[in-house]
Amino acid sequence: MKADINFDPVEGVAVAIVPDEAAAVEAGKAGWLVYLLNHNRFALDNVIVSSNGYGLDAEGHTVRTSTLRHHFPEVAAQSAVPVEPIDPALFHLNNQYWISYYRDGQIFDKKFIFVPDSIVADNLISIGLLGREGVLHS
Repeated sequence: MKADINFDPVEGVAVAIVPDEAAAVEAGKAGWLVYLLNHNRFALDNVIVSSNGYGLDAEGHTVRTSTLRHHFPEVAAQSAVPVEPIDPALFHLNNQYWISYYRDGQIFDKKFIFVPDSIVADNLISIGLLGREGVLHS
């Protein structure tokens, strides 16, 4: 059954984590937001984003966050949608975003994993769809 499914590669889809000034003012600390970016010239249908964090804490104990799931009926062509805020206290973990969507009746999926301590100011780049800087994973 699985052998009968055609798994074409995901192209033109990315995840970005960007500093969020509004959240920072509201919470009184650095705020960050996760965005799903669609660079394609077509919309993504029935998009599901599953996120979680996992790794080790400072004492070497295994840590795993809750799994959060988000659904977007459609992500327009060449657009970005905010997925969720992320606490900087989780940046020492692997932060995984598993994206699944349909295009023309075919399912596509890809995991984007931000490795520990990769979400830092030194890794900020300009992200055209957002008109802001952030850490991009494509």
